[in-house]
Amino acid sequence: MSVKYGILTLLYMQQNHGYELKLELDALLGIKGKINPGQIYTTLDRLIRDHFVSSAGVDQQERKVYGLEPKGKEELEKWLLEPVPTNTTREDFFFKWSCARKIQFHDEQRMLEQQKALIIQEVMELTQLKTEYLLAGDETKYLLTTGMLFHLDADLSWINQVENRNR
Repeated sequence: MSVKYGILTLLYMQQNHGYELKLELDALLGIKGKINPGQIYTTLDRLIRDHFVSSAGVDQQERKVYGLEPKGKEELEKWLLEPVPTNTTREDFFFKWSCARKIQFHDEQRMLEQQKALIIQEVMELTQLKTEYLLAGDETKYLLTTGMLFHLDADLSWINQVENRNR
């Protein structure tokens, strides 16, 4: 997830001030994570430095308002068209498990069970959210949650395969 591109996306839609960008970015992220307000302003400073964003003045409440520059729009559109690489080895747990295997960790089974329990807990929470989003008619969050559940299902299947091979 990139705060930079989240801000560019929001400013593509309309000019806004930093706090509103933070709230909108939190909503854009939806299910996972909240952004630190300081991160918003640090990123805005860099975007201004790189001529992707400019300060468009202040609003009625004297808050600094930011707007998207043409160079920022080009950068956002370029990023949107770049495929996202798939690389399962970048995942923290896969790396941790590989390290455990390398040293023949004596508690590998417990490690797998704990990871599985965490995933199952996430599945339960996301399933509840998915239902809420469906009932609320929020198709975007419903579909994002569905995608996250598919990924978690794949992770559970992988752990089951590892456990079956260890027996």
